[in-house]
Amino acid sequence: MKLKLTWLLTLFMAFVMQLSFGQEKDITGTVTAASDGLPLPGVNVIVKGTARGTQTDFDGKYSIKAKSGEVIVFSFVSMKTTERTVGAGNVIDLAMADDVASLDEVVITGYSTTTKAKSSVATVRVSSETIENRPNASFVQTLSGQVPGLNITTSSGQPGGNSLVQLRGVSSINGNTEPLFIIDGAPVDEDNFRSLNPQDIQTIDVLKDAGATAIYGNRGANGVIVIKTRQGNFGQGLKINYNGFVSYSTLQDNDYNAMTSQQLLAYERDRGNGAGAGNSSSVFNPGNGTPLTDAQIAAAPNFSWRDFFFRTGVTQSHTVSLSSGSENATQFTSFGFQDTEGILQQSDLKRFNIRSNVSGKSSNEKFTYGTNLTINYSKSNEPNSIGSGAINRNYVLGAFTSVPYVTADDYTTGAALLSPLSFTNTPLFLLDRLNTYTRFDEEVKIVASANFNYKLTDWLSANVVMAGDYQAESFTRAEGPTSFNALLFGGAENPTSGFQQQASNRAFTYNQVTSLNANKSFGKHTVDLGLYTEYFKGHFRTFGYFANGLNPATFSPGDGSGLVPQANGLFNDEATANILNSGLFSYFGSADWDYDTKYGVSATLRRDASFRFAGSNRWATFYSVSGRWNISNESFMDGSAFNNLKLRASYGTAGNQDIQGTGVFGSPDLTLDLFNTPSGYGNLPAIALAQVGNRDLSWETVTQLNVGVDFGVWDNKLRGSIDWYERETSDLFQNTPLSAVTGFTNLAANTGLLYNRGFDFQINYDVFRPKSEGGFGMTVGVVGNYNETELEEIPNPQGEIIGLGRNGGILREYFTLRYVGINPATGNLLYLDANGNTTENPDADNDRVWLGKNIVPDWNGSFNLDLDYKGFFLTTQWNYVIGVDRFDNDYADLVDPTAVGQFNLSSDILRAWQQPGDITDQPRFNASNLNSFPNSDRFLRSADYLRLRFASFGYSFSQDALENTGLTNARVFLNGENLLTFTEWRGFDPETRSNGSRQYPTPRTISFGLELGF
Repeated sequence: MKLKLTWLLTLFMAFVMQLSFGQEKDITGTVTAASDGLPLPGVNVIVKGTARGTQTDFDGKYSIKAKSGEVIVFSFVSMKTTERTVGAGNVIDLAMADDVASLDEVVITGYSTTTKAKSSVATVRVSSETIENRPNASFVQTLSGQVPGLNITTSSGQPGGNSLVQLRGVSSINGNTEPLFIIDGAPVDEDNFRSLNPQDIQTIDVLKDAGATAIYGNRGANGVIVIKTRQGNFGQGLKINYNGFVSYSTLQDNDYNAMTSQQLLAYERDRGNGAGAGNSSSVFNPGNGTPLTDAQIAAAPNFSWRDFFFRTGVTQSHTVSLSSGSENATQFTSFGFQDTEGILQQSDLKRFNIRSNVSGKSSNEKFTYGTNLTINYSKSNEPNSIGSGAINRNYVLGAFTSVPYVTADDYTTGAALLSPLSFTNTPLFLLDRLNTYTRFDEEVKIVASANFNYKLTDWLSANVVMAGDYQAESFTRAEGPTSFNALLFGGAENPTSGFQQQASNRAFTYNQVTSLNANKSFGKHTVDLGLYTEYFKGHFRTFGYFANGLNPATFSPGDGSGLVPQANGLFNDEATANILNSGLFSYFGSADWDYDTKYGVSATLRRDASFRFAGSNRWATFYSVSGRWNISNESFMDGSAFNNLKLRASYGTAGNQDIQGTGVFGSPDLTLDLFNTPSGYGNLPAIALAQVGNRDLSWETVTQLNVGVDFGVWDNKLRGSIDWYERETSDLFQNTPLSAVTGFTNLAANTGLLYNRGFDFQINYDVFRPKSEGGFGMTVGVVGNYNETELEEIPNPQGEIIGLGRNGGILREYFTLRYVGINPATGNLLYLDANGNTTENPDADNDRVWLGKNIVPDWNGSFNLDLDYKGFFLTTQWNYVIGVDRFDNDYADLVDPTAVGQFNLSSDILRAWQQPGDITDQPRFNASNLNSFPNSDRFLRSADYLRLRFASFGYSFSQDALENTGLTNARVFLNGENLLTFTEWRGFDPETRSNGSRQYPTPRTISFGLELGF
């Protein structure tokens, strides 16, 4: 009986244990970094052998269903993959250790990856955390200040407008100076990112030195920026994320002291010119010849044309993404919408985005594949003539210089402004244009790539990456037949004037890289070899028309019903069409040797052919050699304060075949003699030589030396890198003089040298590390670059070219007269002659000197601060630029006394010289040399600045707060862009890299948003 009872109890216990092991339960926990105790967001948590998986949230917490006895796998980039078996408990906390062997994987060449410890080149990675949820329509703008040596200048506030991107200085005079951009293996147009969604980006790798860029050969001279978009994870359940924000953009301030109506009218009366003097034909004063009284001046309206043409721009952005993965496949899908109002009237951007990324592998993991596809549509309204002096077309001019005593209520019709014509009515001309002018671009942009890899053996694999970039742009603009401009330029001869223009541009580029890669270890030695071929082909097609003459009864912008047929030659319509093709071909190889993660040497050799050059110069060869010494891995470093100390160096060459900087399809025929068909004798068609070709044209070559140090001290509390470099650009593409007897004065040729020398650095320090979850954390950092340029072998006998520079001098050095103030005796302007003597009448040719100043910055970078405490976070980024000098031509317009009675002026002009002995900075209004020397340095100003480029404050909700809400993570934030600027520059935006005037400034932006995960 006792034996039977024992067997029954045993069976019962077995049944209970089987039941408990067979039941799923909720396993929760927190994953932290063992090195500093900080929570790790984004850790993959997967039940081994199943499709059940999740990721840790922003606080490092997770929740997953698992059975007792099952194994949970924790994996994260740069951390050791760890397994934990589910027992009787429901909580598994984990402190993940650094994986030294795979620490911080980075893209080195775009064709392969290696670990940070084994990298011997200068690269910087920017993660999605510093890109997402920013209100910039183009992700390029968000990189500003984040990468040492990368100088990004945005000279327009147009949403999605192009930014100038230059890495380690300016490497060409007339050719392309911007890096090569690659998105998921697809080379893309570096000047057009307005249609792409920044929320899809996972990482951006900036490759800076020859060791990293020489393998790109014909396109790597200016550096390479490799962009990877988001992917799903193997073994991950469906995860849904929403990111959204609303932002408000406003015009930044200026210090020009524009006059009020009362100041301006009194000044006009004193000068005997303008409305105040009774001489104006403006709407405010029809010009009866009687000066305004004090009472009339006091009663004059003060209308702000700045507030009329500029506005608060509102942006809304929404992105929904879905990611998941099974044992052998992953997917990431996103849907995006953004609607951005520019701060200038008729300026906006609306876009729609779809992305689908799929990856997978075979069961034996010999075959892997990935596909990336994004389809984007955008519509952009973009005012033209910005920066010009067109008083009837440039809204910015109207906002900055219009007289305040003319108001929007003074406008009736465009016809009413025809007579009498008055410059004081400039804002009314522009108001009419707002009502009657249409201009917009519609774009479809598709970027697709596919990559396939097959392991022939455990050490040899074959790879292919195929990628395409397709852009289809439809451009429409029209000037209505009843507009002021149409009536002004059409007149009685063209009673149905006005015009409509439409153009369609299509560009497609295809790039394919095929390779064979070998990786083999022999004891402590590891060898990595690669053989590659690259094929690039591009096709561009455009067609359009420009039609004069519109019927106001049937006209509608973009529609053809209002087009007036050509009759008796009254309207001259024009049709346009063009076909351009481009092509490149390359074969190359790479080799890398590593010994015990202590020493390493890498080399690349590449042979390139370009469609731009004649057969004799079509091919060029580029190479690089790089090496490293991981000093911290030496035995004599045991017990030292250094966690990481690495010395590296590289030397090599890369090419620039975009020698005119006009893009993929530009300058295809400079090696050819070209003819055109002008009108000859008796207006008969003739043939004339239009271009003298140069069959000797070849590549610009950039040779670069780089020496760098990476370090981490005191458990990596202090970490960073410092690099010194020298870049020499040889065979610069320039125009060389020709005898005019040839019919031409110059010939395109390769001549001259340009040097860029400097250093860049990135240093971070953890002032406080949290001692427990939610504890206080504080990190400070600095990013910087110093760069100087030097010209040599200038192609003329004097060794100098005005506008370019001089031998031994800096690029684009200013050469002009030196202004030194106002003569207290006469009120005239004073200058220095070539010998340094003051004079009112310098020789405009012989007294000009080189100033040692230019518009290219000497220093640029940022200061950064990150704070975290109990879910709250604060991030600030202060950008700085030093060594930029620009001409402030906007201020020059406002202190020009000859503009009285036409435009508004600065109140600074009220302190103009009036009698002998006056000490002032403003000349006599009728100074004898007032406009005799307009190109002096009188208005040359420092445009150095320190700017709060970005700030973010927010809160991440804890898992406890989200319990039973259905949310896996939630975060709210308040962001700001260009919030505060310290500068001597008096204009709206010191960042603009231009000496022009009346430009569209970049805005100040505040945004509110949230992230939700399901």
